[in-house]
Amino acid sequence: MRIIIAGAGEVGTHLAKMLSNEDQNIVLMDPDAKKLERASHHLEVLPIEGSPTLLSDLENANVEGADLFVGVTPDESTNIMSCILAKRVGAKHTIARINNAEYLESEYGTLLEELGVDWMIYPEELAANEIAAITRYPWARQYIMLFNGALALIGVKVRTGAPIVGKHLYELKGMLPEEESKSYHIVAIKRDFDTIIPSGNTRIEHNDLVFFTCSVDHTDTIRQLAGKEAPKIRRIVIMGASPVALRAIAKIPSDIQIAIIESNKDKCLRLSEHVPNNVEIYHGDGRDPEITSEVGLEEAQVFVALTENSETNVLACLAAKRYNVYKTIAKEENIDYIPLAYRLDIGTLINKKLLAAGYIYRILLGQQTGQVTCLSLVSNAEVVELVARRDSKIIGKKISELDLPRGITFGGMIRNGSPSMIDGDTILEPYDHVVIFYHDISINELKKLF
Repeated sequence: MRIIIAGAGEVGTHLAKMLSNEDQNIVLMDPDAKKLERASHHLEVLPIEGSPTLLSDLENANVEGADLFVGVTPDESTNIMSCILAKRVGAKHTIARINNAEYLESEYGTLLEELGVDWMIYPEELAANEIAAITRYPWARQYIMLFNGALALIGVKVRTGAPIVGKHLYELKGMLPEEESKSYHIVAIKRDFDTIIPSGNTRIEHNDLVFFTCSVDHTDTIRQLAGKEAPKIRRIVIMGASPVALRAIAKIPSDIQIAIIESNKDKCLRLSEHVPNNVEIYHGDGRDPEITSEVGLEEAQVFVALTENSETNVLACLAAKRYNVYKTIAKEENIDYIPLAYRLDIGTLINKKLLAAGYIYRILLGQQTGQVTCLSLVSNAEVVELVARRDSKIIGKKISELDLPRGITFGGMIRNGSPSMIDGDTILEPYDHVVIFYHDISINELKKLF
């Protein structure tokens, strides 16, 4: 497909990188020649210098007939206007990044769609969804629903003492009753900076980040195998009354007490008039020991740092661990620092730019396949839902007998509405809905199989 990306910032360049791995035809457009030069050094894109709000520049970028136009500049108005103009010029589909939650409301959505904006992405909303999901399963690093909630993909950090640490995968079958041992599948392991597609002889080690697929009824089985506690979340402390924090509060159950620490006194006063009854607002610096004592951090199960300073967020999470907080979450806006921050053992890192790029990627490839989910914890790795067609190559043979490319593993499937796992003896049938983890290969290779 031919895709035009307007905005050579971190969102645009990361999206271009993801799509170029899928052998798509990418045009990266920006008025800043230096940004384009930096991006073109390490990406397979066609750089076009120009403004996405000028018809002449859009025509120069050959927008007419493009499969997708994406506006991801830092300016919301530029993104919306460029999508409207791109649709008029002849782009088939458009996506605009927005910075105002009000545009997500139905009356705005309908109006903008009529004008030419097919999809809008609000990164703060995506980040809030991640935080809300994490508070439901604080023992997991990542929890993703698949097939509308029938299956789950769970990433868990395991340490010495967990039942599965030190075991080879072939040894795990004997740890549970036969029915339960078939209720999950380990699809990948992140070890330091390496991603491992495991086999039966793979040994799970201390500090591995292990990705499981399972039916949602067996989520607790995964928790026990990973040696994790399941504390009841009664109190959450949030540092920084950012838009992400406010959107997350609306998604967290009202029976959980939330304390917000905000350094801006005027903002504290404004927010105190609008927050729900389960939210308390404290004025001060979240790194100040007096404030942390006042908000009752030692009684909190979750600490979330959402200030605009990434270093402050990471340091605050490290400090919160001294209070035995079970789960820490930090907003980290520098994509390059994310691997380093994970090595410091921050529970979960939230990056709006990665979430935005992943969401656009999911919209684009999801049109051609089923749902595509990008794993922010593993570079160049995605999970996709595909349907086995009647004439596909994978029908009628055992999985173990298939000549599969390296870098993929089958996680689970839905057959006639019932979820089940996949192993080497599984024989796929037409119209099975299959979830696949794939790493460092293109989705087109998978589609050939299906």
